Order: sequence, then structure tokens, then C-alpha cells
Amino acid sequence: MIIREATAADWPAIWPFLHRIVAAGDTFTWPRDISEEFAREIWMKKLPGRTVVAVAEDGTVLGTAETHPNQMGPGSHIANAGFMVDEAHAGRGVGRALCAHVIEQARADGYRAIQYNAVASSNSRAVALWKSFGFTVLAAVPEGFLHPELGYVDLLVMYLPLKATDPAEV
Repeated sequence: MIIREATAADWPAIWPFLHRIVAAGDTFTWPRDISEEFAREIWMKKLPGRTVVAVAEDGTVLGTAETHPNQMGPGSHIANAGFMVDEAHAGRGVGRALCAHVIEQARADGYRAIQYNAVASSNSRAVALWKSFGFTVLAAVPEGFLHPELGYVDLLVMYLPLKATDPAEV
């Protein structure tokens, strides 16, 4: 598997699985009926954001991730990210490889930490994966996510420091 910057030519391979994931409504906070145009606009990031794809040796797009500053201005030193793995390739380490890549890229880009603002607590595979990389749960927004089958579940805010805090900066 190769992880590389996504190009406009990758979008036709990303959209079908991204659309299925969002339409399912059980892991992502986007509108379930999102249009392709709007999804492309918000997923395919412009600098300082990034979008990458995980690609098999035969060129098949297995998954994708995007990163961007979590906030503007004084909050732009914290990264945020989103991940989507084609369900046909789930359980094969694609999400783990994308997460490792995003963490290293965020470090290289000078971010001090990564914060995931909206992880559905019911998404146990993602929660376990992020925790395996050292992410901690900072907070749980009670009933912050409306799962289509489980009803209201908590929405987790998860955090990973990337650089040690310099005591002189405190």
C-alpha cells in the first residue's frame, strides 16, 4: 500500500465509498444526503490542509484521509483530520496506515497536536484505533451524535500531543 497526496483524478474512486459511509449515518457527522459537489469541496483540501489516498499496488484507492487546522488564527497550530476507508478493504490495516501517515505529516507540518472533534462513541473500531496511537478522550458530548439505529450516543473529542510543551511558553 502506498499513501500519497490525492489528486482530482482520485475523486471518482473516492466518491462512491465516501458517499456510502456518509449516507449510512453511523460514523460521520456530515448530512446523509450530501451532494457530490459539496463533499468534494470539503474533502479535497487546499493548503494548509491536505488530502491523501491509500492506494494498492494495482492503483485501487483503498481509503483516504484529510487534515487541516482545527481552528483559524491562534488555534491553527492544532490539526484536525477525517478518515474514510472503503468497506471492501476494511480490516486490512488501511485506517492504521492512514492514521500513522497523518500523525507524521502533522508533525512535519509543524502542528503541536491533533484533535478529533467528533468521534461517535459507537464507532468502537475507530475509538480503539485512535487510542492505540495514544489519543485520549478529552470530553464526551452527551448524546452529541444521532446514530440511525442506536439513537443518541456520545460524541467524543480526542487529542494527541505531537510536541512536548516548552515550559517557557506556558
